[in-house]
Amino acid sequence: MKKWFAVALILVLWASSSFARQTGAHKQIAPAKHSTKAVHQKAAQGKQVGPVKQAEAYIVMEPMSGRVMEGENIHTKRAPASVTKLMVSFVVMEKLARGEIKLTDKISVSKEASKIGGSQVYLKEGEEFTLEELMKAMMIASANDAAYAIAEHISGTPQAFVRIMNEKAQALGMKDTEFQSVHGLPPGNGQKEDQTSCYDLALLGGSLLGYSKLLEWTSMKEGEFRNGQFALHNHNKLLMRLPDVDGLKTGFYRSAGFNVVVSAKRSGLRCIVVVMGSPSGRIRDDFAAAKIKSYFADYAPVVFVKKGEQIQQEVLLDDGKYRKLKGVAASEFVFPMAKSGKSDIKRSVVLPRSLKGEVREGQKLGQLVFQRENEVVGKVDIVSPVHVPEANLFTRLIRKTGLNL
Repeated sequence: MKKWFAVALILVLWASSSFARQTGAHKQIAPAKHSTKAVHQKAAQGKQVGPVKQAEAYIVMEPMSGRVMEGENIHTKRAPASVTKLMVSFVVMEKLARGEIKLTDKISVSKEASKIGGSQVYLKEGEEFTLEELMKAMMIASANDAAYAIAEHISGTPQAFVRIMNEKAQALGMKDTEFQSVHGLPPGNGQKEDQTSCYDLALLGGSLLGYSKLLEWTSMKEGEFRNGQFALHNHNKLLMRLPDVDGLKTGFYRSAGFNVVVSAKRSGLRCIVVVMGSPSGRIRDDFAAAKIKSYFADYAPVVFVKKGEQIQQEVLLDDGKYRKLKGVAASEFVFPMAKSGKSDIKRSVVLPRSLKGEVREGQKLGQLVFQRENEVVGKVDIVSPVHVPEANLFTRLIRKTGLNL
């Protein structure tokens, strides 16, 4: 009996121990389960819905023809921020080309200009700089005070200069644009915000490419101001990333986002890329760089006519010493074509049947017109390669009788 009682006691003790181990195990698992749930709740709270948007609007444009290669929200009006200074530079470069102003002109800094904040070169009232020095400060370091001083020098007041900026915008076909400032800073109380679009900025960028001096400034990674006492650092970091980039301008303030107008050239092929409203400078630059690389990878420059190339269609010269003349192309026409596709550019010759009087060397005779899908993508003047004087009176009289002299 004692033997069976001992066996029973052992079985009871073993069962109790086993139950305790199982209960303990469950108690340890429970907190782990609760912890996992908390982690999932945290992840859900910080989770981003979809990928980060790289830009609110962008465009890739071939500047020679103005052809839009790709884009999104290209006519959406947005604040350009410091990209506004591109129009300041356009006004200046146009006046320089006309001889109305010179880069050596001295500009005295006003009290108002010295108070402009944001990116600046800390101009002081009464200081004097050349127009070129202030242009470099504006285009390399995006100096707002320099832009203000330039505007005052040219127009007397920044308000008067803004009126010129808007006139030029309309002349360039920038229909989405209205400038309110010369520097692009956020508007103060009661002020309006500068407005433009990717499309308009691409038009403006393309119009600036003809000014080599401007591209010299915009392609500089750094420069000097005040005889080397102040270092200028270019805000366009794409200059350091891509050797093809030679401009043009960046801009940023919080509500405008990160903006850039980029010009790039490779093997005779050019493009303008505009990005507006990016959430960060790095995202903006990565996006713009990808578009530039894609453009150069997908397209190649095709020469459709060379400068000096003879046009086979003849023009009759009613009064000329010679009876007929073949013109030549005044310039080269190069257009980007997709490497994977065939050329669909059509060329037409526009010439009069005949001309009266003498013909001067280089005189315009007509035009070569290049079209793609019924859209004109380029025009080249046809000019006379030689001077053709009038025939003498006797020869002209004989011709009127019908004889071909």
